[in-house]
Amino acid sequence: MSGGVDSSVTAALMMEAGYDCIGANMRLFADGEAAAREKSCCSIADAMDARAVADGMGMPFYVLHYTEEFRRMVVEKFVRAYQNGITPNPCIDCNRYLKFDLLLEQAKAHGCDTIATGHYARIRFNEDSGRYELLKGIDAARDQSYVLYMLTQEELAHTRFPLGDLHKSEVRALAAEYGFVNAAKKDSQDICFVPDGDHARFIESYTGEKAVPGNFVDKEGTVLGQHKGIIRYTTGQRKGLGIASDRPYFITDILPETNEIVLGRKEDIRESRLIAEEFNWLSIDTPKEELRATAKIRYRFKEAACTARVLDGGSVEVCFDAPQPAITAGQAVVLYDGDRVLGGGTITRRASDKSTFSMS
Repeated sequence: MSGGVDSSVTAALMMEAGYDCIGANMRLFADGEAAAREKSCCSIADAMDARAVADGMGMPFYVLHYTEEFRRMVVEKFVRAYQNGITPNPCIDCNRYLKFDLLLEQAKAHGCDTIATGHYARIRFNEDSGRYELLKGIDAARDQSYVLYMLTQEELAHTRFPLGDLHKSEVRALAAEYGFVNAAKKDSQDICFVPDGDHARFIESYTGEKAVPGNFVDKEGTVLGQHKGIIRYTTGQRKGLGIASDRPYFITDILPETNEIVLGRKEDIRESRLIAEEFNWLSIDTPKEELRATAKIRYRFKEAACTARVLDGGSVEVCFDAPQPAITAGQAVVLYDGDRVLGGGTITRRASDKSTFSMS
């Protein structure tokens, strides 16, 4: 229970369904981290809201201290990624390592069989295949299946998403009906440990090191200007470059080994193929043949038609029917068959690149 309206309504719906529930809030920041405590979606004020909701329903409530695990598994990985010219999605790592790993372990230690979260997604069991399947949430504007592709069959078997069949407006209405203190509370939009959205400033503060300026270059290596440190940029970025030109420049590559950022034109950021590692086939077994699907390469991007095939070693090549903008190392590619999530993995490179990106 984060203290937001979604997890609060989730708790109420689980109790109404007859479950014997325990509320759990994950403390991800040390008490001295004022910015996180006051502004983020995981603040002490949010924990107090969660406790108030749980108390109002007569539900036991615990605060679970995961500050060290969160720092090591999410924050430090986030920092290393940007330092290596990679654009990560920390929400995926938080789901992977904390909410559906540590939290599930904690639930079992408390004698619970199931965890329930406020994600907008659905789970069903396919009798024919004998597998649990992850489906999109009914509310397309809120669907969070993209950040849940890493779930395992074991985790799906012990997870419930009560909001998957609801629209956000219905959730708000239920919260008001229940009389929750957070019924009208605004949704969090930013990364929880970067509440002001300035990830570069966070990285500099976290590491105690200022980003080193370097050169913007074109694909021939001609210097076009100076950048303010690679942690401030991502593939496909157009705004904030400060390069005067009759046609806009876009970032095509970030080269941490030389501290250079390569710029090109709009057509230069469109690619048709990518390679993904650490691929998790979720709703289906690992396919032995090529398969047709749609794929999403960023959370807010639209799906695009593609063909996927498993390569030696388990990595996956995704070939799009039409070139896609800004295929970005560190982001996830998630494959869909209609509403069903087939699987997903971390983009390590565009298939035309020779190098493979790493966050290690």
